[in-house]
Amino acid sequence: MQPFMYYNPTKLLFGKDQINQLSNEIGKYGRKILLVYGGGSIKRNGVYEKITYELKKANVEWVELMGVASNPKLSTVRRGIDICKREKIDFILAVGGGSVIDCTKAIVVGAKTEADVWNIICRKTRAIDGIPYGSIVTLAGTGAELSLSAVISNEETKEKRAFVSSFSRAKFSIVDPTLMISVPKKHTINGVVDTMSHLLEHYFHHGNNTNIQDEFLEAALRNVATTGTKLLQDLSNESYRETIAYASSIALSDQMNMGFVGDWGTHHIEHALSAVHDIPHGGGMAILFPKWMEYVLDDENVSRFKRFAVNVFGVDPSGKSDKQVAQEGIESLANLWKEWGAPSSLEHYDIHDDKTFSLIAHKTMETAPNCGNFRRLQKDDVLQILQKSL
Repeated sequence: MQPFMYYNPTKLLFGKDQINQLSNEIGKYGRKILLVYGGGSIKRNGVYEKITYELKKANVEWVELMGVASNPKLSTVRRGIDICKREKIDFILAVGGGSVIDCTKAIVVGAKTEADVWNIICRKTRAIDGIPYGSIVTLAGTGAELSLSAVISNEETKEKRAFVSSFSRAKFSIVDPTLMISVPKKHTINGVVDTMSHLLEHYFHHGNNTNIQDEFLEAALRNVATTGTKLLQDLSNESYRETIAYASSIALSDQMNMGFVGDWGTHHIEHALSAVHDIPHGGGMAILFPKWMEYVLDDENVSRFKRFAVNVFGVDPSGKSDKQVAQEGIESLANLWKEWGAPSSLEHYDIHDDKTFSLIAHKTMETAPNCGNFRRLQKDDVLQILQKSL
């Protein structure tokens, strides 16, 4: 196990009706609020009414930034920064899934500097301060509510960059499964796949003496697999929503990867893919991750894949080679996601040829020169994984 320091000061309010705690929490931090949300579903499903009731109860003023899209755009971040500076915002409230929270994290640091926020995102300039913020999760999957990282897309340059700042930690995050009941099936599928992909990125590592962490991950993966199947058959089931929301939150809270470094190569490829083609992150991961597994499986790492197959999907190893067991595990994951309705090839998003693959591979290596930790990938490796994904 590698030495590590764990620190996560975000206050997590988890469970049914925790939205009712918003007025108590927000009053501690600011009087002029920027409310950030997506395309307006919170106004149709009653969440907006609950939130504004709490804001009125806290006796705070607020202005709104609506329209944060999937794969949040730099132009939206800049709009939010302009509002913060013009309106003298002293607290930001993000309401939505990972896209809204990531957009907010960029606004948080961009509003406290005269530097171009894209230079902060690209790590050319350091963030010097941040507006405090909180989050209310209405779509589980990304775990953004407990993480430091965020991913922003520059629509002009077709780049998608991840950044980390000490100022991008939420003061509080409310994860209330009652706010997720109305999430449509396709978004639920993407969210559950995204949660599993984070757990899987952690799982494929070369750390030593990590059996406790590995068993945590295996238990989480088993439960997300079984509960995800149940949830997609009963979208309004609060208990299933709660289980997935909890798994989503802990998957990127740094609790699951103490003492080792996961792979994350597939995430780097997907970021470049969705920067060029603007596809949903969860859908991209559903396509790429099984293909990455097939591509990197070899005699040196087969034991890890075998353990995954046996401990997560219950593959019977009797009378089979280690590689056969490993391949059954990969097939089990791919088949599970297909059964859920997740995409399994890039053709799902009308990507029928490899015309953009060289650009995607170039952008992958440009943003992540050391792509992957379980298996280090070069540009040709990325190209081959993309080819397998057609």
